[in-house]
Amino acid sequence: QVQLVESGGGLVQAGGSLRLSCAASGRTFSGYAMGWFRQAPGKEREFVAGIIWSGSTPTYADSVKGRFTISRDNAKNMVYLQMNSLKPEDTAVYYCVADLNRGRISARSESYDYWGQGTQVTVSS
Repeated sequence: QVQLVESGGGLVQAGGSLRLSCAASGRTFSGYAMGWFRQAPGKEREFVAGIIWSGSTPTYADSVKGRFTISRDNAKNMVYLQMNSLKPEDTAVYYCVADLNRGRISARSESYDYWGQGTQVTVSS
């Protein structure tokens, strides 16, 4: 069993930055790939970014490429999402996810075994 707890969401003006954090517990952290999804009101959940167990080859959705950066610290059991140049369309609940297939990054929500409770990000225009 893996527990994921997100933090760092909030209200920010367009053009601003936020850093989301996700604390993982319950299993060896380096044993799984990590990622972030988001869901805006009335929209389907979408992949934002993913990172394999070693921290190499991060992958991003086209909508956030160049603005968001995913990273992980295996010693601290943490994964982060640095979000810069935020836009109103980035407004959503952001979820931290874990995939027990540690070498895979998938954009499909069903690929992930564990989900956090989500943290709200609101970007005002």
